[in-house]
Amino acid sequence: QLTGRWYSIGLASNSNWFKEKRQLMKMCTTIISATSDGNLEVTSTYPKGDQCVTRNSLYTKTEQPGRFSYTSTRWGSKHDIRVVETNYEEYALVATQITKNTGPSTMVLLYSRTKELSPERLERFTQFSKEQGLTDDEILILPQTGEAGGTGR
Repeated sequence: QLTGRWYSIGLASNSNWFKEKRQLMKMCTTIISATSDGNLEVTSTYPKGDQCVTRNSLYTKTEQPGRFSYTSTRWGSKHDIRVVETNYEEYALVATQITKNTGPSTMVLLYSRTKELSPERLERFTQFSKEQGLTDDEILILPQTGEAGGTGR
């Protein structure tokens, strides 16, 4: 259901890298595909400075529907990923709890099928992020990049 291409429209996080990089961040795309055993293969192109970097992750499903886990050996972090709400055709709100030796952090992502999303969805993202204990300066609506090819929506 979540498979296909998404744009990352909103990003909220209380991690240090986010505080350092938030001025530079831009909208990037994420491609989600399902494996035969119900896990999710996630290819995210995410903003790193002024360029988009690709990273592949395998989100392993848990007993609870809409919950996945992911362990990054590179960063030594464990991610507990929860699909908070989605209608599959328009948007998805995803919350991630990250545990690593430097301490826990929270990340909320707002995905959209198109590069624009209604103000209500953006408001819901901001509201939900605050419910997770994130503050205004930790919540970001990502600016569109010109790199996604052409002017088409």
